[in-house]
Amino acid sequence: MSLLGTPENPLVVAVVGSGPSGFYAAEHLFKQLGSGVRVMMIERLPTPFGLVRGGVAPDHQKIKSVTKVYDRIAQREGFSFLGNVEFGTALPLDMLRQFAHAVIFATGAQTDRSLGIDGEDLPGSHAATEFVAWYNGHPDYRHLTFDLSAERAIVVGVGNVAIDVARILGRTCDELSKTDIADYALDALDHSRVKEIVVIGRRGPAQAAFSPPELKELSEMPDTDLIVAPEDAALDPLSEAWLKTSGDRDAAKNVALLHEYSQHAPQGKSRRIVMRFLTSPVAIHGSGKVEAVTLGRNMLVERDHGYLSAEPTGETEVMSAGLVFRSVGYRGVALPGVPFDAKRGVIPNSDGRVLNAPGGQPVPGLYAVGWIKRGPSGIIGTNKPDSVATVDSLLADLQAGTFGDTPASGGLEAALRANGVRVVSYSDWQRLDALETHAGERLGRPRVKLTDIDQMLAALDE
Repeated sequence: MSLLGTPENPLVVAVVGSGPSGFYAAEHLFKQLGSGVRVMMIERLPTPFGLVRGGVAPDHQKIKSVTKVYDRIAQREGFSFLGNVEFGTALPLDMLRQFAHAVIFATGAQTDRSLGIDGEDLPGSHAATEFVAWYNGHPDYRHLTFDLSAERAIVVGVGNVAIDVARILGRTCDELSKTDIADYALDALDHSRVKEIVVIGRRGPAQAAFSPPELKELSEMPDTDLIVAPEDAALDPLSEAWLKTSGDRDAAKNVALLHEYSQHAPQGKSRRIVMRFLTSPVAIHGSGKVEAVTLGRNMLVERDHGYLSAEPTGETEVMSAGLVFRSVGYRGVALPGVPFDAKRGVIPNSDGRVLNAPGGQPVPGLYAVGWIKRGPSGIIGTNKPDSVATVDSLLADLQAGTFGDTPASGGLEAALRANGVRVVSYSDWQRLDALETHAGERLGRPRVKLTDIDQMLAALDE
């Protein structure tokens, strides 16, 4: 038999998950091995692209254009997309390994971290990612409801997801109607009575995780004022010292912008987004639903290695609110049969090689990329070097002769179909894509999303 990884004897790699990290892994495999590799991309939904489709805000269409890159990767000979296939149930790991030399997990961080405070589970208190998935038309979240009748919402967290939530709540229906937001979300937000969105961060403005472009966008909204009090834009001495030595350009830009905005007078727009720092939720209150939040004032203290941590001062205030969205970090979800580090919320790994336990030994043939590998950090582009690094580990193992048995003949897709699984191919997705974009063209929108899996499958059967 010829050398593994050649056109005569191709390496077969399964990628579980079809978001950016999965596509970048596939891209690097093709770049290095060309026709000597076959990539099978497994996706639980009938639609690819992960958070680019289900997480990027609908008013950020330019960011979503990255799917054109992924589409070109999907056109490569040797690539196959197996959508509507749930790993672990329809496709157990043992079955998958019969059809692939190696498996790369690219499943992201799918759940929110909790606040750990009283009242967090009251109706009206939500994970930010649930709201994001809902307005983006994710099939798992389309049936959720959000009571938008209150005049004030509080967003806990100062990352880009938190800013997305605040911005969407502050958009007018006219603005949103030009996007690919889910129709049901457009209707609900059109009837929203939310007038004030308070965004709170437990540390100071220098430690905010949002990017300067996201912050700047808040200041440019047509009918929403951005309010930053001078005391919230001011830096404490520890932050001033840190900013001078850190070299963090984004942090410096954020601080400069926040100072600039703190000098602006409100323009009397119909809605307002208020930025608060050194503030944490202490408890959420209400009789059967969210009605108010106790907020605690913080101060920064220096910990080991110069880390600046928030510490309560004991000063509190009660703010009325009917909605709370938490956006304080994300965690991966354990996959059936795959080692998992419950403390960190990731698959334990070394240079992308899956370990049998945290700090343990590599499991031959299993790899991880993206947030399920490193935790929830970075933006879409951050996943590319991360995926390249993991694939380089895989290729080193290929050179070392790690991969042995030839995958079963007949193919995974045929085996799944024989088990009654309705597999959605990439050409099927292209048909769904054409249906959505055609429906959008009639309304002057990028697309009108299909949000129900049964609806998608029925459209493919017509």
